[in-house]
Amino acid sequence: MISINSLFKTYHANGHSVHALNGLDLEIGNGMFGLLGPNGAGKTTLMRILAGISNASGGSAIVDGHNLSTQAGKQAVKSTLGYLPQELGMYTELSAYQFVDYMAILKGLDDPRRRRQQVGKVLELVGLNQEAGRKIKGYSGGMKRRVGIAQALVNDPRLLIVDEPTAGLDPEERIRFRNLLVNLSTERTVILSTHIVEDIGQTCQDLAVLARGEVIFRGSPIALMQSAAGHVWTLTCAGLDKPDHDLTVLSMLHLAEGTQYRLVGNSAADYPAAQEVQPGLEDGYVWLMKCRGHSVEGLS
Repeated sequence: MISINSLFKTYHANGHSVHALNGLDLEIGNGMFGLLGPNGAGKTTLMRILAGISNASGGSAIVDGHNLSTQAGKQAVKSTLGYLPQELGMYTELSAYQFVDYMAILKGLDDPRRRRQQVGKVLELVGLNQEAGRKIKGYSGGMKRRVGIAQALVNDPRLLIVDEPTAGLDPEERIRFRNLLVNLSTERTVILSTHIVEDIGQTCQDLAVLARGEVIFRGSPIALMQSAAGHVWTLTCAGLDKPDHDLTVLSMLHLAEGTQYRLVGNSAADYPAAQEVQPGLEDGYVWLMKCRGHSVEGLS
């Protein structure tokens, strides 16, 4: 169990204070948990605090009874933690086996026989056992992410934190990676931090949405979807006449009869031809952000 209470994090830069976390409260249990929000919402800051890399400015974060504000608490959590940051530095001249073995040594796996077994086990788990002898510099982006997961798992952690793990991956690798995380969550707590709504929808039954360092939603993906009921429409327009009137365009589909827009907003009364549709998870996320006065990246 992870218990986060009134967590604050303030950075000081160029004479200004930046509030990355603003009194954040959150409880996380076992299984797969999604942390969703735009870039700059505070997700990475929270992950770094939970991983014991960064200190909070105020409040508390307790993992399995260990308080991360103390050095003893940090050490206890790190011994049962696996962490894949957004950017993991790798020694690309090493093979995958050599790199994961090196990380295992850093994590205290001193017994050579046990370490050899564990390194082989995690490389097989992520599907790299046949490629383990190749240098990492020859790996694809998806394969490098799998090496990252392997090093995070090598100490058999009870808590696994992954930060934006599928960003930049092709669709096949994203699906492979999501399935891997779901399988891993049956035996441990997995926190998936991302701005990609689809990744949460395909993996998590419990999630929180962050914006400007605060939790603005906590619940199931279904609850987030249902919150947008009555606020999602499709509208087909001739040419590229883009709808406005405070309606956010989620997608465009070019058809023979014109352009079909998927819209989220308070009302589509100005467009009698608009047809109300069942919301999806992305619709629910966009509607939540609109209601809270937050912009949504990449959307109008």
